[in-house]
Formats: sequence, C-alpha cells, structure tokens
Amino acid sequence: MSHATDAIALVQSGMRIFVQGASATPSPLLAALAARADLHDVTLYHLHTAGAAPWLEGDAATRFRSVALFLGPALRDPVADGRADFIPVFLSDVPALFYSGRVALDVAIVQVSPPDRHGYCTLGTSVDATRAAVDTARFVIAEVNTRMPRTHGNSAIPFDRFDAHIHTDRPLLAHDPEPENEVTSRIGELVAGLVEDRATLQLGIGAIPDAVLARLGDKRDLGVHTEMFSDRMVDLVETGAVTNRFKAVHNGRLVTTFVTGTERLFRFVDDNPLVEFHGCDRTNDTAIIRRNPRVTAINSAIEVDLTGQVCADSIGHRIYSGIGGQMDFIRAAALSRGGKPIIALPSTAAGGRVSRIVAQLNPGAGVVTTRGHVHWVVTEYGAVNLHGMSLRERGEALASIAHPDYRRELRADLTRLHRA
Repeated sequence: MSHATDAIALVQSGMRIFVQGASATPSPLLAALAARADLHDVTLYHLHTAGAAPWLEGDAATRFRSVALFLGPALRDPVADGRADFIPVFLSDVPALFYSGRVALDVAIVQVSPPDRHGYCTLGTSVDATRAAVDTARFVIAEVNTRMPRTHGNSAIPFDRFDAHIHTDRPLLAHDPEPENEVTSRIGELVAGLVEDRATLQLGIGAIPDAVLARLGDKRDLGVHTEMFSDRMVDLVETGAVTNRFKAVHNGRLVTTFVTGTERLFRFVDDNPLVEFHGCDRTNDTAIIRRNPRVTAINSAIEVDLTGQVCADSIGHRIYSGIGGQMDFIRAAALSRGGKPIIALPSTAAGGRVSRIVAQLNPGAGVVTTRGHVHWVVTEYGAVNLHGMSLRERGEALASIAHPDYRRELRADLTRLHRA
C-alpha cells in the first residue's frame, strides 16, 4: 500500500486506537487519520507522542479524543482544558489494560523496521505498551520505515500481522541532549558520587540524567536495566564503563523498553544484540528489577514536601507528565541488594522565585512517590537519605538542601508544625 489515506481507510467511527509514541510516532498515518472528516467519536490511547498532533487541532479536535497514559508537551494544555483525558497508571500496569480487555483496542497504529528474510519487522525504538497493543488489537496499521532501527528482545512482529501498511524513508523524530548549567552540573556530580561500581542503572532523559551520565566514565562494570535511555548512555558503553557483566537478569545485555535521542543513538541500537527491548510490564516489573545488584534508580520531581512526599506528575491540579515508571523503579531499587532510590531535582523553579522543597504540596499535586518509599533526595545543595528518619529529622534534612533563600521560611514552617 503506498498512500497513508488508503492504509487508514479501515478505521471506523467509534473505534479505540492505540498510537505508538516517542521517536516511533507514526506521523504520516496520524496526519491521514486526522484528515478523515467522516470519522467521529474515535478514541486514541497513547503514551507521549512526538512531533505534530493534528488530531488535536481545528475540527479534528471535535472528532477525536486523546486518552494519554503519560503526557508530553502537546497534551498538557488539552488535558488541562478538558479537551483530552489522562489515565493515572504505573507504566508497568499499562500493558495489562490491553491484555485484560479493560481497554479493548480495535486498532494499533505503529511504525516498524522493514521485514527481514524471515518476514519479521520489529517495533523499533518503542516496545513499551506497543507490544501489548499489537498483540491484542483487532487490526494493525503500520508505517514501515527503512530508517527505523531493527531492535532485539521482544520486539518482533510478523509482516502478515499488518492489515494495512505504508512504506516510508524518513528520519525518526529526534531529541537533542539538553545543555548543562551550573545547577544541573552540581546535581550530576552529587548523584554520580552515589553510584557504585557494578551498579544497575535506571535513569531517564533530560539535563540532570545527562549530567549524571557524563560523570560516570570512571565507574566499572555498570549494568543497565531501565525504561528508557538516550545518547549519553552510548558514551558509557563505548568507553567500557557499562558492561552489564554483573546483572542477574539479562546478564550482558542492556535492557530498556524505549529510547529517544539522535541519529547516533538510533545507529547504536540498530541490530545490536547486546541491547534488548521488552514490554514495560517486564522492564518495569519490580520483582524482576530487584534481582539485579545495586539498582540505582535516578528520577526527578516537581516538588518535595518536608515529610518526603514526592510530586512528579503535576503542578497542582495541572497534569504535567504522568506517573510513568518512577514508583516501579524507586521501590525496586529499595528492595535490591545495595540499591539506591534517588530523587534529584533543582532546589528552585521559575527562575529562583519558587522553592521546590515545600512545607506542603500544592493543592491537587499528585504524590507519585510516597513518604514511605522515598530514600535519597538530591538538590544542588546536597544529598540526604530520608529512609529511617522521623518526620522531624526529615524536615530538617530537606530544609538543609533547599535553596538558602528559602531555608529560614522552611524552618519556620517546621516550628509551626512542631517538628523543629
């Protein structure tokens, strides 16, 4: 099939559709879908998508409804305005929504690598919940892109599984590394200092994870079992810091569920047998992750209150991202022998006008990591381990790593709360 319009013809009004995301977002098919003026009451389920979101624009927005399982920038305003929906769910639990029939999918729209001599394509850079979607949807529509990397692990899909397809030859949607600044550099130094040789790493994308990775070159025999990684991880593999030799699960293999980055990253994962992609119900399974040694989970936050509650998905009532895999890995790291669960965040936001260490979370803020699960919290002013501390001790420790401009106020809040 040569035209996206033809491929998308089998979609009917009222259908539930899963859309693959991140760098694997099948943009030509989505553009053709949004252009179908005859469709109405179509629901799109997805994690964060990259690139344009034409189904959210103009008249299409009245005919299509996004249901996000994790938000990217394109969905923040629509969800806040009530033009799209959000499901709060652990990333590890998303595939079960499809496998169980709780969310019964009619169609999965995906982007895949070309078929090999055995007739198998792969799900490329995003296996995550896409594996469950293609396993359960009644129909699968594929963009077969010659530039999509062929990935190993549980990524294969037979070409004859596609009910319709198009062929493309276009660059994947890229995400360039974020530049460091004084704050992220200092946080990177502090977090890197907590990473031990032979640790199994989980960390995501952004300035802080990149700053951490840039400072791990002198570590030995690191392993990787993560939900995603980007370009900086390639540096550690190529310099020999990451060997995966001491992992208990998928020994010798770097394990992930999706990747996003630049062409360098895509070349690295292409047909690389030492990188395995699995569904997020496996990569984020706490029982599996914890079997690895010294699991060091490095995650971010929007704000942390003085008891250790971590808000990572919203700014007040406004959903910013989602639950994702933070709790999956924070808990697994705590249960891993020698593991370290780490929340890393700048001490302030809004150009220094707002403290991220707060007496109480904003009304509506989502507690992603509870005060019972939190261990290490790191800002540019220090690192504290809250595990085993009383509320009084936690408040004092967190105030000590807040920005100096806000410490007096925070300590006054502790006195008011009778915790100082």
